[in-house]
Amino acid sequence: MVPNVFLAVGDRWNLFGAVGDVFPANSAILEIELSKMVISRDHQQNGDKAPGYVGHSSTFFKATWNIVGEDVVNSSIVFLYASIEGFLPSLAIDCGAKGGKDEDGRTWVEDAKYLSKSENSVQIQAGYQDPSLLSTVPYMSARIFPSPATYKFSIQAKQRYLVRFHFYPSTYQSFNVSKSFFEVTAGAVKLMSNFSASITCQALTQAYVIKEYSLAPSESETLEITFTPSANHSDTFAFVNGIELIEMPNLFGMMKMVGYDNPLGANLVDASSENLETMFRLNVGGQSIPPGKDVGGLLRSWFYDEPYIFGATIGVTLQADKNLKIDYRNISKSSAPEDVYRSSRSMGRDSDMNLKFNLTWEFHVDPNFTYIVRLHFCEFLYDKPNMRASNIYINNETAQGGEESADIYVWANGKGVPVYRDYAVMVNDGPDDENVRVQLNPSTLLKPQYYDAFLNGLEIFKLNDEKKSLAGKNPDPSAMMIRTENDPRSFSKTGDDYVVVGATGGAAAAFVVVALVVFFYTKKRKVDGVESHTASWLPVYGNSHVGGSKSSSNHLASLAQGLCRHFSLAEMKQATKNFDESNALCSRPALNPSLPKEQVSLADWALSCHKKGVLEDIIDPDFKGKIDPECLEKFAETAVKCLSDQGIERPHMGDVLWNLEYALQLQETADGMKSRSNSAGEQGSNHSRDDSSVGHRREPSGRSVGNELELNEGKDESAIFSQLANPTGR
Repeated sequence: MVPNVFLAVGDRWNLFGAVGDVFPANSAILEIELSKMVISRDHQQNGDKAPGYVGHSSTFFKATWNIVGEDVVNSSIVFLYASIEGFLPSLAIDCGAKGGKDEDGRTWVEDAKYLSKSENSVQIQAGYQDPSLLSTVPYMSARIFPSPATYKFSIQAKQRYLVRFHFYPSTYQSFNVSKSFFEVTAGAVKLMSNFSASITCQALTQAYVIKEYSLAPSESETLEITFTPSANHSDTFAFVNGIELIEMPNLFGMMKMVGYDNPLGANLVDASSENLETMFRLNVGGQSIPPGKDVGGLLRSWFYDEPYIFGATIGVTLQADKNLKIDYRNISKSSAPEDVYRSSRSMGRDSDMNLKFNLTWEFHVDPNFTYIVRLHFCEFLYDKPNMRASNIYINNETAQGGEESADIYVWANGKGVPVYRDYAVMVNDGPDDENVRVQLNPSTLLKPQYYDAFLNGLEIFKLNDEKKSLAGKNPDPSAMMIRTENDPRSFSKTGDDYVVVGATGGAAAAFVVVALVVFFYTKKRKVDGVESHTASWLPVYGNSHVGGSKSSSNHLASLAQGLCRHFSLAEMKQATKNFDESNALCSRPALNPSLPKEQVSLADWALSCHKKGVLEDIIDPDFKGKIDPECLEKFAETAVKCLSDQGIERPHMGDVLWNLEYALQLQETADGMKSRSNSAGEQGSNHSRDDSSVGHRREPSGRSVGNELELNEGKDESAIFSQLANPTGR
């Protein structure tokens, strides 16, 4: 049955004329008009009218509109969009299959009717389902193109569109995905060139990859997306598992180019008519936000920011009061979901300490492109100006500072009011230039009440070059990763290969048990004045360096999805000293039936002790008094998240590894402070830290070059889990 709020809109249908007038091209305008229509209808009715199909009278909607209003309007939009034949604001196609629903209940349709040119294309099923796949649709089917092929979509002229490509480089019968190199174009825009989904997933240590683009408005009413096998390789082919096409408001406009000061306006960049690739999208200080909880129907993924923090100082995370209303008076609601603006990462309460360091995030990107850095802010703590203000630096250039420092309350003109600022930055191809670094510190010039800086969200977009190209290079996997990934995959386990995943509760529990062993195994002896570095072979995130060298890659916000680590049994035995339980934090097996009932399962017992605040009860007596409290708390926090009953609440493997790395840094810092202390009273105490100098030497560029006190036990031992054994600035 149709809810009366939908009928309310339908009653006024004819007042707006033809269908084309009812649905303007700009979805933001549509949202406003629908709000007016629904509010007008239900708020003008008398309270004694019949409740209608949903069982609620207009009195109910008047009283609860601040709670249900947004959902009502969004539902109305969906209903009315569906009422117009042929109008598709959002399209998801399941390539090489008949379609179906994904795990979120979203419908994916067959791709065949959109293929206008597809000589000898092949519909095929994947021969292996990786445990990290969030859904079989669209990943377990693919369409393979041995020759150029084109999808053709009807679109609205002068409208911006979001397009996503889903690639799962699995086994596809006789097609070897490691030989797949291809180009993808959207109209006249080159999106990918010589792209290899296999190499990309190998280098990023994940099972699948999603590439997202925002296509500029055009005069055309047709969008053609063409896949072309690379001419640089023989016996190659193109393939794709899924394509999304979503109408979106034009959220891009004019911004200044950081590092250029030209009074005539030559330092301005207008992105409203440009094409962009999404590189990173972070919910700073908050949890990852899945597509189903995004706003505006854009189905974006927002990821946890901590893996991208550079250095050991991570600040503190804050949450807005649950009763605070987020007021989108300055920006479109499609800009970011409320959860982004309800969490933040700030420097902390110690103003003196905050003046000694920066909050820094660093991202590895493709060189020779201009990037848009979008910073999301919402002041949810203070309700008057000049309480706190910050300077903003991008790649060591001032983006906001001096008398123009960022006082978010002033920018937004209120508490709980979101704003964002866009900055353009050019990334060249020089030494150490293939990064975007964002830094914040307190402004002292404005003399605010508190010396603090904070951020709620961060997005980075690549801007097309003068040739309308967004194509970058494939990343470079390490030799060890290539050997591991080239092992045959099948539905059954063969040989001595095992897969360590973070996709299910059981696997998460198993990982935590292994981590308990690995974490303390990777502790290193300390020797003053010695630096030691070992090349990492686990590039958890795109900004990691592989084998000690930089790797250019096409990164996007969803790099943290689908993470899966493959270790051979020999590697796991080496990293855990042949699974020697005496080396673990608790010095006991994961399951021990001889213990009391509540202690049989190590995971259950650890959760119970953590909840009661007596986590030290599970620690081996030999370790008691030797573990830094902050280290133990971070370690326990990570383990508890891994054991969550709800899959969406469990962290990705990349987050787990980085959290363990940070916990290890805390322990090593505490150990280093003890060894250097001349006061016996400091031994075993919980030290307060100056996070700007926790054993890391800073060169003039600000890059961390490692802990000056570390010496590895042996190169062969540290090669495994080397990102834990050799934590470096990120």
